[in-house]
Amino acid sequence: MIPELGHLALILALVLALAQSAFPLIGAARGNQAWMRAGSTAAAGQLLFLAIAFGALIQAFVSNDFSVSYVAANSSTQLPLQYRIAAVWGGHEGSMLLWVLILAGWSVAVTRFSRHLPEDLLARVTGVMGLTCVGFLTFLIATSNPFERLIPAATQGRDLNPLLQDLGMVLHPPLLYMGYVGFSVAFAFAIAALLSGRLDATWARWSRPWTTLAWMFLSLGVALGSFWAYYELGWGGWWFWDPVENSSFIPWLVGTALIHSLAVTEKRGAFKGWTVFLAILAFSFSLLGTFLVRSGVLTSVHAFATDPRRGVFMLALLGIVTGGALLLFAIRARQVGLGGSFEKVSRESMLLLNNVMLVVAAGSVLLGTLYPLVLDAMGIGKISVGTPYFELVFIPLTVPIVFLIGVGPMARWKKATVLDLAVRLRWAFGIALVTALLLPFTMASWKAGASFGLLLATWIVTSSLADLWERLRQSRGGMSLFAKLRTNSLSYYGMLLAHLGVAVFIVGATLVRNYEVEKDVRVSPGDTVNVGDYQFAMERLSRVRGPNYVATRAEIRVTRDGRNVTTMLPEKRTYRDQKNPMTEAAIDRGLSRDLYVALGDQINPTTWIMRVYYKPFVEWIWYGWLMMALGGVLAVFDRRYRVAVQESVPARRPQAIASGVGAVGVR
Repeated sequence: MIPELGHLALILALVLALAQSAFPLIGAARGNQAWMRAGSTAAAGQLLFLAIAFGALIQAFVSNDFSVSYVAANSSTQLPLQYRIAAVWGGHEGSMLLWVLILAGWSVAVTRFSRHLPEDLLARVTGVMGLTCVGFLTFLIATSNPFERLIPAATQGRDLNPLLQDLGMVLHPPLLYMGYVGFSVAFAFAIAALLSGRLDATWARWSRPWTTLAWMFLSLGVALGSFWAYYELGWGGWWFWDPVENSSFIPWLVGTALIHSLAVTEKRGAFKGWTVFLAILAFSFSLLGTFLVRSGVLTSVHAFATDPRRGVFMLALLGIVTGGALLLFAIRARQVGLGGSFEKVSRESMLLLNNVMLVVAAGSVLLGTLYPLVLDAMGIGKISVGTPYFELVFIPLTVPIVFLIGVGPMARWKKATVLDLAVRLRWAFGIALVTALLLPFTMASWKAGASFGLLLATWIVTSSLADLWERLRQSRGGMSLFAKLRTNSLSYYGMLLAHLGVAVFIVGATLVRNYEVEKDVRVSPGDTVNVGDYQFAMERLSRVRGPNYVATRAEIRVTRDGRNVTTMLPEKRTYRDQKNPMTEAAIDRGLSRDLYVALGDQINPTTWIMRVYYKPFVEWIWYGWLMMALGGVLAVFDRRYRVAVQESVPARRPQAIASGVGAVGVR
């Protein structure tokens, strides 16, 4: 009866979600404090019942209850326990349950840590998040019930997709959903501010902590997805511009624009309408990504579902949420206003240009993702938009963004001059230019593309150091270096770390693109392949058994200049239940290079196609993403946002205390 209890818990959670959405919104409209406060209780109850449902589904997987259709489709008795638990969110139904559970968790977090907000605003935020929960719970119960019974029960399950039997895919969905769903908080704050007609600096301050947290989680999720594709799929690349990959990258780009825009709205009162629009857009693109993954319109290793009926429901939900929000925005546009004024050359103008370029870049990715789908849906024909399009359109759009990363923090608020910026940044640009011209000579050969990419990266580094040096120089005399460093906020250091992370990412992407070496060869035991300065010798082939698979394993001895470097063990696995041959690449990682070996097709019992890569600095790609996410962590712990600050705003409480974190990118 445990699955039935889980299903009942979902229904009760939906009832509480309806209460969470109705009571606070009606109470805020009528000024009824009891009704407004009921929202937080309903949110806590909803989270409790969703946790019960999630626990019931975990129990069904752990106990191999194949009378539950979802368990039978995604597990087996031979599946190791850790992957049986991870299989809970390895398919569509369970992943949607995890999505709603995280959404309820964000709702409770907002009600718990935002108690000092004006009561009517907090009630509206809670109500909007409740409406979002209603939509997803209705979708889950009506079209994606994870507790649906299979009669008669299966004697054995079909096993979890072998690609998902990996630690990276155990962690990737929860991190991605924390980011996706986290943008619902910024969305809820924006809608609540529009409903109340109170769009000011304090609204931006309240919204910033949640947006920063969501962006941080989404950064980790995107990075982990890229890392998983690199080592698990056996193709040696780190980003394929797959439509499902793009569906997480688009909201990340818009979210990056949003955290910068929120900072300007808080500090200068500018960009108010633009900030609200970005908050709506970020969550809408998160919903769009959910639609693409679950509608059946895409064929991808990342896609969860292929049921068009679910796609229709998700498309309707996307239309209601996005359309309703934009309609409200249009109605309230006059009340939003333009915000504070600023000159054409100022920090505000550069941040605005940066934001626009980020949104345009997101639009270019969206166009390349949706255009083939639209043509197919209209019956015009099938086309493929691949890497050449994105490299031709997206990459040039990022160049001005990188340039502004260096200039923006040095520009003064409200008004700056080009001459002043040129003087203050001349040494930074000169050092970056010379470094970028010389560094490629240390590689295999000098390449213009490598030099240009290194120019962008070193420009970020030198301009960031110039900004830090200028701030330290302006500190009071007589202070020690450590004391001067402490005068800057954690939010500022978060900005520096995130920007330096972009530089590290550019270095990795540039060098691996320009200097990687790849060979596809036929090999048998005793054969040797030369790639770069390394020799890869196949010593032997053997058969090995795993918990739910059998594999052919090659033993590859790697040498350089006659000295042993490592022994690599790539495998070609066949899973017993699904009978799918899967590639398990062997990677020897290093700070300055990766050696990558993957087995391809078998030619005869002793001969295989083997793919060998030499990938310089490829790990720097994920070091850069990690640094960006850590920059968000520093911003979260900024002391000036953890200290309660009394705000003078019209509210039903006598005091409104704003708390938040600084957005990465603006101090």
